[in-house]
Amino acid sequence: MAINRTGFEQTSTGLSISKDPEAQLIYTFDWATWLGTTDGLASVNYTVAARRNDPTPPTIVTSGISGKKTYIELGGGQVNKTYIVTCKVTTDDGLIDRRNFRLKVEERPA
Repeated sequence: MAINRTGFEQTSTGLSISKDPEAQLIYTFDWATWLGTTDGLASVNYTVAARRNDPTPPTIVTSGISGKKTYIELGGGQVNKTYIVTCKVTTDDGLIDRRNFRLKVEERPA
C-alpha cells in the first residue's frame, strides 16, 4: 500500500524529512519520470544506516513496489538522531539506481 507522503525538504545535502519516534509512517519515491514509459521496477531494497551504538534505530516495517513508485514504512528511531534511508532499485531492463533521504527523529508537540 503505497501512500504518497509529501513533506520532504530539499536541503544542500539532499532530501530530508522528520518524524516523531512513536510515529509509523510510509515514505515513497516516484520513479515514473526516470523510468519513462517502457521500463518498470523489478526489485527494490531499502536500508537504514544507523550507528552501531544506537539502541533504537528506526525499524523497517514493510517496503515494496507499487506501479512506478517504491515505498518504505518506518517506525521508531532515537530522538535527536538523523538516519540515512537508501532505496536501491533494479528495473526490468536491468538498470540500477539509488536514492536516499535523511530521516530526522524529533519529538513533535501535541
